Amino acid sequence: MSTVSESYLVGLIGDGITASLSPPMHEKEGREHGLLYLYRPVDLTALELSPEHASRLLKTGVELGFNAFNITHPVKQLIMEHLDEIDDDARALGAVNTVLIRDGKTIGYNTDFSGYTTGLEHNLDNPDYGNVVQLGTGGAGAAVAYALLRAGAEKLTLIDLDADRARERAEALQQLFPQQQVVAVEHGNLETALKDATGFAQCTPVGMNIHPGLPVDPTWLPENSWVSDVIYLPRNTELIEAARARGLQVADGGGMAVGQAVDAFKLITGILPDQARMNEHFQRLSAGQQG
Repeated sequence: MSTVSESYLVGLIGDGITASLSPPMHEKEGREHGLLYLYRPVDLTALELSPEHASRLLKTGVELGFNAFNITHPVKQLIMEHLDEIDDDARALGAVNTVLIRDGKTIGYNTDFSGYTTGLEHNLDNPDYGNVVQLGTGGAGAAVAYALLRAGAEKLTLIDLDADRARERAEALQQLFPQQQVVAVEHGNLETALKDATGFAQCTPVGMNIHPGLPVDPTWLPENSWVSDVIYLPRNTELIEAARARGLQVADGGGMAVGQAVDAFKLITGILPDQARMNEHFQRLSAGQQG
């Protein structure tokens, strides 16, 4: 156990996040390392504040001596113009989800994409990134697409019901990764796109407790491919269960949720947390929410 005596005061700014699992995850891991680690949600909805007030809350946090903030929907983009520095990956992604406060300065990072990568690494055995198909290019999808290309995806096909959004995302990513192939295809071509896929990344709300169902026909998933999902309530979505039943490698959404928390904790404290322990705690917490 660490003998570090410094205390940490961390906040989470976002909309409707009072029941977030991040506070108990961070605080428990802090205790495991002998830290006085307090993590408090700052819920815009509960405070009856608009997203535009996030910058004022951040400034107040700096004045009050906070060490860091996690940033979530809907202010991951809005907060960027109010920061002193932004990490290269966060700038390329166009979104910040972790802000460190150092000597009165605010520095923005993004651990959504790195957390997704961490989740893949801990759940998949030597995944093939040769030809990956991704469904959904919204907030989570943007981070996943960036992560897949950073991980070495040779070809990434983006598909979304909003064809314009998929196309714009593909064009932006192609400029960032000119040595790799990034394309957008119509949603109606999903089955065809999956025929030769080595991996499938599911980044839509379909499969959540409040949006049950399958985003794709499981029989379209090729043998020996892998499947990832960003949804963690429930962790075992219908897609994950169907892919597992077909013998495919799977990475559920809990891996990304835990991975981003692991990376944020390390940024904030400089201490590498225990990934397995945080995952076990997250499973207990999420099981309680589902119950």
